[in-house]
Amino acid sequence: MAKMTYETGAAKREKSSAQDENHESWQAMSIMSKAKFMLKHCTVEPMLGCYIVSSVLASLATQNLNLQKACRVNLRLDNTTCSALESRSMENYTKEDEVIVQELVADMIIWKTIVQSSIPSVLIIFIGSWSDRNHKRKPCMLIPIIGEFLTSIGLLLCTYYFYELPMEVAGLVESVPPAMTGGWMTMFMAVFSYVGDVTTVKMRTLRIGIVNVFCSVGVPIGTALSGVLFRELGFYGVYIIATVLYIFAFVYGMIFIKENKTETSVERKKEPSRDTSCVDFLKDFFSLSHIKEAIRVTFKEGQHNRRLRIISLMVVVIVVMGPLHGEMSVMYLFTRVRFNWDEVNYSMFSTYSMITNLVGTMFSVGVFSHMLQIDDALIGVMSCVSKILAGFVYAFATTDFVFYLAPLVDIVNGTSFIAMRSIISKLVPPDELGKVNSLFGVCEALVPLIYGPMYSAVYKATLKTVPGAFFLLGGALTAPAALIFLWMYNEHRKERKEKEAAINDEEKKPGVLKKKNSLDFRLSSHDFDLKTILDRRTQTHRGSGQFSSFGLDNIAFQMEEGVRAKASPKD
Repeated sequence: MAKMTYETGAAKREKSSAQDENHESWQAMSIMSKAKFMLKHCTVEPMLGCYIVSSVLASLATQNLNLQKACRVNLRLDNTTCSALESRSMENYTKEDEVIVQELVADMIIWKTIVQSSIPSVLIIFIGSWSDRNHKRKPCMLIPIIGEFLTSIGLLLCTYYFYELPMEVAGLVESVPPAMTGGWMTMFMAVFSYVGDVTTVKMRTLRIGIVNVFCSVGVPIGTALSGVLFRELGFYGVYIIATVLYIFAFVYGMIFIKENKTETSVERKKEPSRDTSCVDFLKDFFSLSHIKEAIRVTFKEGQHNRRLRIISLMVVVIVVMGPLHGEMSVMYLFTRVRFNWDEVNYSMFSTYSMITNLVGTMFSVGVFSHMLQIDDALIGVMSCVSKILAGFVYAFATTDFVFYLAPLVDIVNGTSFIAMRSIISKLVPPDELGKVNSLFGVCEALVPLIYGPMYSAVYKATLKTVPGAFFLLGGALTAPAALIFLWMYNEHRKERKEKEAAINDEEKKPGVLKKKNSLDFRLSSHDFDLKTILDRRTQTHRGSGQFSSFGLDNIAFQMEEGVRAKASPKD
């Protein structure tokens, strides 16, 4: 086993101090300086951006591939009808033809979603546990790229053998390789665990927001290019470009992403060296004890209703991400029926929608979270309300103009993901993020497994009456998340008041401030040292004479960062 290095207590204090200084200097930076800082400290973002762009770029072409195979190969409709469906020439096909084809595709989406979601939901628990035990995030980011690369190659073959291979084969090619390599869920689990490893708690909401912005940028870029490239280059051109982007993302990850070398668990010292043979590796990787450990770590008791908060966040993950996955699976089909859109019209709308969402996300992160320091839970509430209201606009829109208004109503919806990720990362220490994120990954894996078939079934059932009914379903299913976020905000307020009262009690003790230079600090990631707050509070008194300049929200932020002093005076 490779020799491990460990940070001393002094080194940790020095690192923590440096991170605090970075946070303070960040607040004083100009906009240009912040932009340069972000570019300098980019790690996973370019790789993640390429991964998302290529996935989204190929998705629209794949939907059209499925529609064309359903029409020409499975249903064996005449060439004139299928060509008219592709070009949206309504004089050469009837609405019944469109409905028959879409019903066949909707049926395939159900089982394809089950394949895409069920396998990763099992794998991600083992992957997250392995990632924590070995403190390796990089392989968990690279392996999903390989799966998507294999899918692109397979879809090229499905295009080449168009009439020989039916729609179901394309569905298997689209779903099996990403599922066997973990897919998007494993990628995001690894990325956010990595960000949690290398980022201080103070900067974590902002850092997660930056990663989310890259995701938000990648989606509209891929969507904007998908329709145009498909029309100009066809299936071959789109899949070849996606393949090249996957190769670039993989090479970038191999070269530029470095594992975090900090060892956060002293127990790693006591682990005996393990045989690295393939058989032993697989036995260790798929050991059921790792599932038990992940469950134990995630649901263990903690201060301030930690367990209940974790469970509540899992529910939020499902009810917030569910409508997103469900709507994405059928929205293109919906716009074809309601507005007679083709792939270019749809890609233009999707690009506009994603850019609107990106602007809302950047505003929320920059203003609500970073400048105003509004609680993450309140940001989540605003996001849920935005989603619920937008559902009505989407569902009852009868013109293109009204449909284009819906993303403006839904402008801050994306911030709920940042709020969830930020709250999770502050509830658990870095050396447990992989295990906890793996169980959250299971929840994310269950989302398309539940919502994909549900939305496909609802869309198929209401296609001839109210095609937009699935938007109303999404609004109703999002409502519980708003209530949970409100409860979490109330819990956070109680926690903050308790800790402020503890600070006041500690400050009244004689000689507390005199002992501060003789303490031997031992850092922990989820408890807070009252004396550290008192030191900073004293400095604030001296600098401005007002405790309000420090701010209760900043104190709560420090508490969540967690430093406990188990100290005694030095001799």
